[in-house]
Amino acid sequence: MSPVRFILVGLGARSRIWRRVIADHPDCEVVGVAEPDPHRLHHVLDDAAAPKGGDGSTPAADLIGGTRLEEVAAEVEADVALLCTPPTRREEQIGAACAAGLAILAEKPLADSLASAEAHVVEAERAGVPLAVGLNFRYLAVTQALRRLLLDGRIGRPEFARFTYERWRDGRQPRLNSYPLTMAHPMLWEQSIHHFDLMRFVYDAEPVRVTARTFNPSWSMYEGHANVAALITLTDGIEVTYQGTWAGNWQEMGFEWRTECERGIALQRHMFGDLGWAERDDPEIRSVPLPEHEPWFDDARGLLADFVERFSDGRPLPCSGRDHLQSLRLVDACIRSSERHATIEIARA
Repeated sequence: MSPVRFILVGLGARSRIWRRVIADHPDCEVVGVAEPDPHRLHHVLDDAAAPKGGDGSTPAADLIGGTRLEEVAAEVEADVALLCTPPTRREEQIGAACAAGLAILAEKPLADSLASAEAHVVEAERAGVPLAVGLNFRYLAVTQALRRLLLDGRIGRPEFARFTYERWRDGRQPRLNSYPLTMAHPMLWEQSIHHFDLMRFVYDAEPVRVTARTFNPSWSMYEGHANVAALITLTDGIEVTYQGTWAGNWQEMGFEWRTECERGIALQRHMFGDLGWAERDDPEIRSVPLPEHEPWFDDARGLLADFVERFSDGRPLPCSGRDHLQSLRLVDACIRSSERHATIEIARA
């Protein structure tokens, strides 16, 4: 099979993960990079041209670089544009990928407004370009195990849940993307979007309505609201109480996702693991065995493997842009609910 050739667009924090993950995949290669910051661009190009290993080989010495996707796509044969860019103002990148006939794999969220995301999806569909969004948390071993646990029926159908995520996210750290510091709703657009996607994926359900409140504590470093509290109704009558914050005032992360089912519970107590279940009269939680996991990398590897397999076979890509819109509609509804102090019904397209 010919390697799937990627143009990496944006060379910030997330691109470092993708460069390593793609390099580790035997059927993938990065053939081009696009980055408006000349320092970042030259650093990556120089690193690619440096000898690798003791044999003096330079396998990536011919990597093509430029400040814009359009100019890089004109210089190199490629298959996929991987957008590791902020969600704001992706119109040029989506347009360039569509014009060049490149499939698109975009870091979440696809855009920073529902209207923009819908426009991107429509543009890709009209151009006949496959569009996927990098919802890598679906590929966590704990997510896959939780989904199997709930679908196999051993503890019955889920009916209600509590999802709590409490984090002190220091957005000034160089290893993290800094653009959320100035977003209007950074928690919702950058973190809750993962959680809402996980709910939809694990429960195999869609959002119906939400009542939400967003706010910012006095010590928050974020310009926009870093806190979200929501009551979410999903199809099949599943009710979820959600609390998320990037301004939790302790450096230790708090994570708990407890799902109440007809005959017992499923309980995840860590973002990357610690999954268990119990029937109503069990004296303690029964642990679900999980493999060793390298956070951020193994889940990206799982997403990439699924993407490449489907792309190579000509099948619909995972985490499609249109599927992603359902999670974005829940984000948008949370914002409107908080602004209007009202319950918002969520329409399905």
